Amino acid sequence: MYPVTVELHEDPEIAALAPRLQDDDATVRRIAVLDLADLDGDAHVPLLIAALEDTAAPVRAEAARALQAFEAPLAVAGLARLLSDLDEEVRTAAAQSLSELKQQESAAHLVSYIGSSDSFVRAAALRGVRELRVPASFAPALDALQDKEAQVRREAVAVLGYLKQPDAVPALTRVAESDPSLEVRRAAAGALGFADGAAVLPALLAALADDAWQVREEAATTLGKLRLQDAAPALIAALADPYWQVRLRAARSLGRLRCRDALPELLAALGHAISNLRKEAALALGEIGSPLALDALQQASGDPDPEVRKSVRLAIQQIGAAA
Repeated sequence: MYPVTVELHEDPEIAALAPRLQDDDATVRRIAVLDLADLDGDAHVPLLIAALEDTAAPVRAEAARALQAFEAPLAVAGLARLLSDLDEEVRTAAAQSLSELKQQESAAHLVSYIGSSDSFVRAAALRGVRELRVPASFAPALDALQDKEAQVRREAVAVLGYLKQPDAVPALTRVAESDPSLEVRRAAAGALGFADGAAVLPALLAALADDAWQVREEAATTLGKLRLQDAAPALIAALADPYWQVRLRAARSLGRLRCRDALPELLAALGHAISNLRKEAALALGEIGSPLALDALQQASGDPDPEVRKSVRLAIQQIGAAA
């Protein structure tokens, strides 16, 4: 049942919903919450917050979804409490709404939940504070890198990647190299994109040789973002990776590095069966800007894929401009 008495509201649309919000039938109450969510403004938010305490799980879940766009302190606090709800749909809806938070003040209602005994709650709390970039989340996230659950460690890595604090680099490099979960290693390889290149080069080179292609792909991307020239030989070798996804990221990064030593491998990639790889190879050749690539690019200008042809034209223009 709806947990509060809904008094007559000055807004006629809200007042019209009052009887339905108190109906004995949970389906009627749920539809009333849906109708509340469609109203403009925020006068109805207190009613949605109250619905978070409804005795029926479908009503609580609907209210949690409806509060996604509102960051009133009581709404955030109510959603945080629902992370421990016995109903999975309710928990999931609350976690999703909390992941959309934008105001740093909202983090105060979530940081304490990072220490919950429930792994779902810990992961959801970390995900909720991730984009808020509040200093108070640093220490709990760093501790969470030791969590027994991979989902929690992955969310902790994301929080530290957003905070971009140098003190997190040693822990993130360790995770990138040795965490048992490929998803966590992959996240750490990506999170290191803010760090000093010399400090993380060994870890990223190790990640580029990881058994999991997803980790190698992420490491290749980060090496390009950091523009680590010392990584060029390993990235050139990655152009022969068994997975085209890794080759694609390696090509992109070699273009960022303006690596002329990669010309033979990139020229060969213009003939690869995967059109996305041909496209990235052309773009990389354009960034490198060597006239030695012009003949091969001219031949590739008739590629059957329009996106590849577009990239080839751009590369030819870039080389011409550089000359």
